[in-house]
Amino acid sequence: MVRRIPRGRVATYGQIATLAAVPGPTGPRQVGYALAALAAGSKIPWHRVINAQGRVSPRGPQDDGARQLELLALEGVQIGSDGRIDLARYRWRR
Repeated sequence: MVRRIPRGRVATYGQIATLAAVPGPTGPRQVGYALAALAAGSKIPWHRVINAQGRVSPRGPQDDGARQLELLALEGVQIGSDGRIDLARYRWRR
């Protein structure tokens, strides 16, 4: 599902969990764990998945989300001064 998110668009962890039929209330968290476990250099566009508040969630204790924000900005996604991405504008609609 994550590979289907077009360049310049984002999806939430919950949205991906629903589309991928990851069951239960922990589905979004499971999606996050799976993306965090990707090998460095993976071709899966993990950076296009954000939280339901329109923010980047750090991938681990050594991550502040800067790389993800940088990758999104390179795709034309605007990040607000408060660190939020406008889901009404950038959310992928499948």
